[in-house]
Amino acid sequence: MQVDEYKGYLLYGHSIEQPTGYAASGTVMRDGRVVESSGILEIFAVDEEALAAGLAWAREWVDGHA
Repeated sequence: MQVDEYKGYLLYGHSIEQPTGYAASGTVMRDGRVVESSGILEIFAVDEEALAAGLAWAREWVDGHA
């Protein structure tokens, strides 16, 4: 899991190991509560790519909703 603070939100990028690679997902939190989560975004061959994709999704969500 990778964490970033962005515009007052805590963003989490997740990488979930799968038989075919790493599933990316993202979570947006504010004031200790989950605001939104992505579900599985895509499968990547590399763990770090999945983490980055999850964080990118979370930043885009904040930009579109905050």
